[in-house]
Amino acid sequence: MGREFVEIFDEWIDSYDASVSGEDPEYRDVFDKYEDILLAVTHKSFGTVVEFGTGTGNLTEKLIKAGYNVIGIEPNDAMRRVTAERFPEISVVDGDLLAFNVEYTIDTFVSTYVFHHLTDVEKGKALKKYASLLSTGGKIVFADTIFMTEQAKIDQIEKERSRGFNNVADDLEREYYTTIPVLERAFKDAGFTVQFERMNDYVWLMDATKI
Repeated sequence: MGREFVEIFDEWIDSYDASVSGEDPEYRDVFDKYEDILLAVTHKSFGTVVEFGTGTGNLTEKLIKAGYNVIGIEPNDAMRRVTAERFPEISVVDGDLLAFNVEYTIDTFVSTYVFHHLTDVEKGKALKKYASLLSTGGKIVFADTIFMTEQAKIDQIEKERSRGFNNVADDLEREYYTTIPVLERAFKDAGFTVQFERMNDYVWLMDATKI
């Protein structure tokens, strides 16, 4: 999703929840207000929800408690097993942001900390695929690290290296973190209106509706 990053989560599975809870100082800013981010995604969703990148099931849990019909899509075998064991009442299947098979009518696509695994071109393709599967009024609700400009991204990488947080800086350089203008165009081209809300120094909430 891109699948080239799937194996990273084999190494992270045992410490992921500690990271999102703020125990790892290097990732504390990335996961600041994590619970608020999950709740914001949940509250803006409705109906039958496809969640990309279920991870250990933190967002999944909130979606289920909200009463939605949830289908989990997770490319990492270990993460998929964790979510399936936590929530045996839902379907958690192998797939990613671009390659997935869902036999239900979908109302909302959701994800947190996932969309950056796709290149900008792939992001555009994915949004058009979601549009083809949603009715008018259907939604995409994603939360992920985004930057206002490319310079803002460069500045953030330099800031993290100056703090000795090289793992975060390496992540920002390795994966496909993009900018709001790029995403605004991609959502518009795919037939969505979209609003962006800043959740912390890294993460923005994307709330898109098919028109």
